[in-house]
Amino acid sequence: MIPVLLAEDQALLRQALAEILDREDDIAVVAQVGRGDEVLAAALRTRPEVALIDIELPGRDGIVCAADLREHLPSCRVLVLTVFNRPGYLKRALESGAQGYILKDVAPRDLVRAIRDAAAGRRVVDPELATAALYEGVSPLSPREREVLALSHLGASVEEIARTLSLSRGTVRNHLSIAIQKLEVRTRFDAARIAEEKGWL
Repeated sequence: MIPVLLAEDQALLRQALAEILDREDDIAVVAQVGRGDEVLAAALRTRPEVALIDIELPGRDGIVCAADLREHLPSCRVLVLTVFNRPGYLKRALESGAQGYILKDVAPRDLVRAIRDAAAGRRVVDPELATAALYEGVSPLSPREREVLALSHLGASVEEIARTLSLSRGTVRNHLSIAIQKLEVRTRFDAARIAEEKGWL
């Protein structure tokens, strides 16, 4: 039996996933959570072999949850579930320790197969997305540039970014300027948009 944890903030989808998986003789949903900051505690309590985690969760995103589980419960294989067909997200998910990356439009039988493959230690990645990730290249942004652009993408001013990250306004402007140059665009808003579209934020 493969014990599975589900982390999905949409209750209807979470329940549908649980019903699909519970129909299988060799899979049992042992925990369901709707927030990312509930994942680790639920996993430590129920010890799943596979965690199916939405990439966008309130409290803590799925990529951070994957890293948490790799550190505190390495026996649990993480499958990131998402609507985002973005190579950058795939790379970040795999770097954080995820065993696989599944799009939400996957057929139920393929989802079941993915869980079995992950439990057996096999990688689960859509071949087309994996190929796109190879051609996309790695993010040219430093971690700090990514943080600054992410806040900019949310509409924060230079002053708000500086306050949030405990930086001077000049340092924030420098990071934004370097990111703009690296992404070969004209404004910080263009840089934030492109970085978000590529899954680098």
